[in-house]
Amino acid sequence: MVSDGCLDDRSAICVPLETRARAAFALVKLAHGFIPNTTPIGEPGGPILVRNIAMEQAVPQWTLNELQALSVADDLRISPFREDGATYGTPTWIWSVVLGDALYVRAYHGQASRWHHAAMQQKAGRISAAGMTRSVRFDPVDGTVLDAIDNAYRAKYAGSRYLESMIGARARWATVQITPSEERDVGGQLL
Repeated sequence: MVSDGCLDDRSAICVPLETRARAAFALVKLAHGFIPNTTPIGEPGGPILVRNIAMEQAVPQWTLNELQALSVADDLRISPFREDGATYGTPTWIWSVVLGDALYVRAYHGQASRWHHAAMQQKAGRISAAGMTRSVRFDPVDGTVLDAIDNAYRAKYAGSRYLESMIGARARWATVQITPSEERDVGGQLL
């Protein structure tokens, strides 16, 4: 991070991390039932948190704290399994966005990217971001959610010279949803 609060000094226009974080976390809060309100939190009539029973499933999910951390992180490294299904590939730094209760990534070079090809073949691997390392599953994404993901990329990476490529057709068709898995290491601990 450079001194002015921007993630890098590669772009001519810099949107401070704090501004991008507020926009990204607003999407996370809405997905978790947070009802926007103009009254300050804690005052009568202020915002409330509504329980979303549909999200309470046995399938592993990101926690609200993880989603918040991932929504502002700019350090996501993705490591799909290699062909042997046991060895992690070389970590690749990629852009990521949180939309609702889901984490999405895109391959800058599209479906021909090595990491994307491995993720679609193996369907699993791990990521490291925001100070955490998690075993994950990878699933391709298509449909109308792609437009919302484009908007999430615009909000998080506004001003970057790479943004147009990341919302362009090549990267758009290489969108992947990352979901936590409950795989265990040799000692029985959750990864």
